[in-house]
Amino acid sequence: METNQCNTPVNLAPPSPSRVGLESNPQGTIVNVGGTKIGGTDIVIIAGPCAVESWEQLFETAMAVKSSGAKILRGGAYKPRSSPYSFQGLGEEGLKLLATIHKQTGLPLVTEVMDTRQIEMVASYADMLQIGSRNMQNFPLLKEAGMCRKPVLLKRGMMSTIEEFLLAAEYILNQGNDQVILCERGIRTFETSTRNTLDLSAVPMLKSLTHLPVIVDPSHGTGLRWMVPSMSKAAVAVGADGLIIEVHYNPDQALCDGHQSLSLDEFDRLMTDLKKISHAIGRDIYL
Repeated sequence: METNQCNTPVNLAPPSPSRVGLESNPQGTIVNVGGTKIGGTDIVIIAGPCAVESWEQLFETAMAVKSSGAKILRGGAYKPRSSPYSFQGLGEEGLKLLATIHKQTGLPLVTEVMDTRQIEMVASYADMLQIGSRNMQNFPLLKEAGMCRKPVLLKRGMMSTIEEFLLAAEYILNQGNDQVILCERGIRTFETSTRNTLDLSAVPMLKSLTHLPVIVDPSHGTGLRWMVPSMSKAAVAVGADGLIIEVHYNPDQALCDGHQSLSLDEFDRLMTDLKKISHAIGRDIYL
């Protein structure tokens, strides 16, 4: 056990009894998302718009990110927004658009579920359910996601400790679903120059404590488009198993989070750089 500067013990062990703990599966868990495997030696890139807006927006973005090397398409049909007056997503119509694009591109889908009442419908369209930062400790939702048996992308709460993050994942695994991916997406600190503080130290810490794959969201982690490439490359360098990146075919006109979304050209250039970095650390981008 380590100590901090005040000589107070720091608990770095996962909670016990623990299904998320590394000792329960030292070889590591591989999560299969529609045929794409996350958690092995390859790095998987998930990309797409923050919110589904239209067929044109989704199709052009999906085709471009697939061409650049992304393996999974992200897109929000339901959007939890801080303001009730902000764009809330297209709902089931957005899910139908995602399903159409899936048929045309072959890309597996990940989209957010916000409520236990949405799980059955969202799971009928998506290959993986995303539980966002605001819902990381929505315990009924975690339990329902665990019983659903679909892969789950669990994002760290904006003010959650590593232990709380692992305990949230434990709720899902406790229902018999070990197909869980942990996502570091930045935490709220006193710093105001970025949207959140992207805690890249969480990546090696989590990988030392759990057998679950760990990915990073540099888009929400910074909130700034120009910072996303640098933090993406840093995340790969510290051992992330993948990235989830917001990409839009016209970021300046996006209905949600355009300021942190890469353009199609920016994403393509980033993928070129990521391939070099992954090769340098003995890994590869999953193509």
